[in-house]
Amino acid sequence: MRQFALATLVSAVTAAVYGPIALLWWRRARVRGRTLRLVAAVELEPYHAALLRQEATGAAAAELVLGGYLRIDEEGAAFLTEQGRDPARTPAHPMPAALLEAVRRHDPEPVSIGWIDWCDDFAERRSAYRSERDAVLPELPRMPDGQGKVLLTCLTCVGIALVMLFWLLAAALLVTGRPHGLREWALTVVAALGLAALLLAAKAGQVVRERTECGDPLGDLVRSEPHPAFAALDEEQRTLVLGSIAERYRWRGADTVVHEEADDEDDDEDEDDAWLDEKVWWEDAYEYRASDEDEDEPEPEPGAAPGAAPPSSG
Repeated sequence: MRQFALATLVSAVTAAVYGPIALLWWRRARVRGRTLRLVAAVELEPYHAALLRQEATGAAAAELVLGGYLRIDEEGAAFLTEQGRDPARTPAHPMPAALLEAVRRHDPEPVSIGWIDWCDDFAERRSAYRSERDAVLPELPRMPDGQGKVLLTCLTCVGIALVMLFWLLAAALLVTGRPHGLREWALTVVAALGLAALLLAAKAGQVVRERTECGDPLGDLVRSEPHPAFAALDEEQRTLVLGSIAERYRWRGADTVVHEEADDEDDDEDEDDAWLDEKVWWEDAYEYRASDEDEDEPEPEPGAAPGAAPPSSG
């Protein structure tokens, strides 16, 4: 009788523990399959993928360089070519067209792609384009993980504590009881298998999460290949484009104000003050001491012979 009751209770508790695990498996498998189907149906536009990788400005600059609209020197300054100055010639895509428009606003002054990306109105055009393209992306379902649910977490902790207490009691009854006959031995084996399954419940939940994890399929799609224009650059062109993007403070186009006269005056002042750096402290002390002695020496009376001693006060 004891073995029958013990086998029944252990089987019921094991089913109660593995029931939520099986339900979690089913829910996560559904979410994973739906996510993969939605991502497989996405057709990312190359500039949209570059935006999601934070590489859209470089891709637009690469297309302008390949199209002959821009040239970039070794110091990161971007200049318009004759084709780039022609208002009738503009790239078809809005991203390189916006970057070309930004460079034209600063022509003929040199400007860096990094400064345009950081401080120009081009950043607003880029953000507007991204918002427009992000609206086309499907809303991916959220994988159930139980995070943020305080009540569920508390119930899980209480359930684990009760299962552990039950496991200890059942194990004690199973060890102390001595089965008689084939039936009781079979019930004992059933109860022992149920207790062993309870020990593996935590591992089973972890396996379920690992097997149903879909990762970041949209991110994998975004990172699958670079922008075609950027990939078409040779090594030298790629270095120049990246150098101009990294330069944010030196070349600012028409916003750069250079005061050459003021700079010349500053150089003259620096040259005039350079002699102070060559003097040493004892020369200054000698000059100050000499000036003090000149001030303390009384002036000679009119008509007195040179070198004569001054009259005494007595």
